Amino acid sequence: MIYLQLLWVFIKIGVLGFGGGYAMLSLIQHEVVDNYAWMSTTEFADMVAISQMTPGPISINLATYVGYTTAGFGGSLLASFALCLPSIIMVYFIIRLFMKKKGNPLMDNTLKALKPAIAGLIFAAGLNMMNVQNFGSWGELQNYLSIGICGAAFVASYFFKANPILLIVISGIIGCFVY
Repeated sequence: MIYLQLLWVFIKIGVLGFGGGYAMLSLIQHEVVDNYAWMSTTEFADMVAISQMTPGPISINLATYVGYTTAGFGGSLLASFALCLPSIIMVYFIIRLFMKKKGNPLMDNTLKALKPAIAGLIFAAGLNMMNVQNFGSWGELQNYLSIGICGAAFVASYFFKANPILLIVISGIIGCFVY
């Protein structure tokens, strides 16, 4: 039964999760933490952090971990495959459609219309991660400092095209001293 649940949950996330791994985070959290209680909010936040550090897409890493903790090695394979399957099928048909409708204004406008929805999903994932488990009860100063580090990293990345790896290292060093 757990295999069918894993298959259903991750196929559903794969179908609904437009915008990549970060956009899928809120969907994964809703299913894995809220609906099925396969892990706690704290464990989910920890797994998001670990999934960001490990090679590969964050959503695949999370699916693999959830599958492994709920149903062992077979569950990890099934969850990862189920998450990827809708994308593989959709990409196949979209490529065929693009080849037929290359330069069509309706196609171009549809893709432009999806951009705000994807940005909203990524923003929702960020808001879901702003909770007591991630920020703790250190006090307002540390929380404001965390938001400041995040803002400074965004400005450095977006406006000054700073190296993301360098920003992660610098943020980590600051975090070590502050926390």
